Amino acid sequence: MNNENNTHQQSLSTQSHGAKNKIKSLLKKLTEGLYEREQIMSIALLGAISGQNTFLYGPPGTAKSLISRRLASAFKEPIYFEHLMNRFSSPEDVFGPVSIKALKEDSYIRKIEGYLPTANFAFLDEIWKSSPAILNSLLTLINEHKFKNGNQSIDVPLKSLIAASNEVPLENQGLDALYDRFILRLPVLPITEEKNFNNLLNSKPTPEKPTNIKDNITISYQELENWQQQIYNVELSTDTLMIIKIIKNELAERFEELKAYVSDRRWQRAAILLKASAFCNGRNKTNHSDVILLKHCLWTSPENRQIISDIVMKAIEDNGFISNINLSDLDNEKESLDREINNELYHNEDVYDVMTLPDGKEYFKVNARFESRYDGPHVNILHIPYTTFKTKEKKHPVDINGNELKQYTCQFDGQGTCTILYKDRDYNNILFKPTVLCHKGDKKKDINTRLISSLKQSIIKIRKNLNEVLTEIKEKNNNYKLNLESHFVTNEETDVAIKGIIEQTQQIKIRIKDCERLESLCK
Repeated sequence: MNNENNTHQQSLSTQSHGAKNKIKSLLKKLTEGLYEREQIMSIALLGAISGQNTFLYGPPGTAKSLISRRLASAFKEPIYFEHLMNRFSSPEDVFGPVSIKALKEDSYIRKIEGYLPTANFAFLDEIWKSSPAILNSLLTLINEHKFKNGNQSIDVPLKSLIAASNEVPLENQGLDALYDRFILRLPVLPITEEKNFNNLLNSKPTPEKPTNIKDNITISYQELENWQQQIYNVELSTDTLMIIKIIKNELAERFEELKAYVSDRRWQRAAILLKASAFCNGRNKTNHSDVILLKHCLWTSPENRQIISDIVMKAIEDNGFISNINLSDLDNEKESLDREINNELYHNEDVYDVMTLPDGKEYFKVNARFESRYDGPHVNILHIPYTTFKTKEKKHPVDINGNELKQYTCQFDGQGTCTILYKDRDYNNILFKPTVLCHKGDKKKDINTRLISSLKQSIIKIRKNLNEVLTEIKEKNNNYKLNLESHFVTNEETDVAIKGIIEQTQQIKIRIKDCERLESLCK
């Protein structure tokens, strides 16, 4: 069984590397003369390879139809169909005219040759302006890859459909199911960079097909079928699944705000897209760069597109690598030990010199000596309630038996100093400051050495586990930036993943330093 798995993995690896090289060459040709459309072209190609449909969202004149025509030319002998939809479009425009000859023979059959039912690739511009009759038939065609022509159900060879519009379908128009079939939703906006705009102005009209595209780099349908079978065998990594979980949970929590419903079908098709990305980049397992593509799959309206993109990128940055060791459990254990060490080994607050009287309460003992200009000193032993220490409440001290001495009044200032007044005004007030026996943070005396040793060993164990996590992450991170390189995402996007991994490494180092601090407390 292991030999069979190894052979299977080798086959997957061989085909994926072949796909990677071919796609690199293809994209170089497909994007010639296109400005600020390179990533859109590459993602649309990925959609076609993975069997997904693409919705291009943007105003007229932004090369949406050109992208679709270029995409079809990536495949050998493509049969291509294109139509600009409007409210007057009829099923005949898209699915072919009704055969008059067949109609005379009492059969309702369309002449589909050269129309959508016989196309490998298709582009439907301004799709949402079309009639319900077309859109309903289109849903069946996309969903089942079949077209009912008269009494016959015909298998449709459609590999990928690209639709375009400068709007998304309105709510409650019955178009949600069709819109959901477009897994990729790519904004196509006017050129923004001045350099690219100037190059556009100075260039010839961009040809619909790439020039000098060699037959050996185009994708045959047999090759496409083989790739699609291999794509299913690509593994979704633990990191990928965790990031998806984080995104899914946040979308659910913020549903009332974002109104972004993501169906189970869309999640499944999006997962296939991520697998296809890994395969086309020469890998048999997904990584952070593939998950970036989710930001093109989960938005539903222009209002939530950027927010959902931010949610995806933040989840990737925050996630880092998933470790075999549960960091959350280690953090909880370390925090618990931190509290125990400080509670058992160190004073959490200043300890004052107090005594307990027969009433069971604690008091400060004061040998009070009041001076007078006329009489001799007045001396007495007073006991001030400890409960008044951090208040500004006026109280009478008590004698050794707990009886109030009402001729005296004591009041703390909230800063630790008490003013004591004797009712005879001839005597000066005196100030009393309690004696601190142990300051906050001082180590307690006579602690059980076995307890200290046990706490120290527990911290050493946590530090060891953290070092294992750090080593694991460093090993994963070796050459990981190279593994993140993708035909379908930008360097700026993959840098977010790298940033998250660096931050994760720093956080683990901070945890290790904190363990060293706790160890030093156990000496």
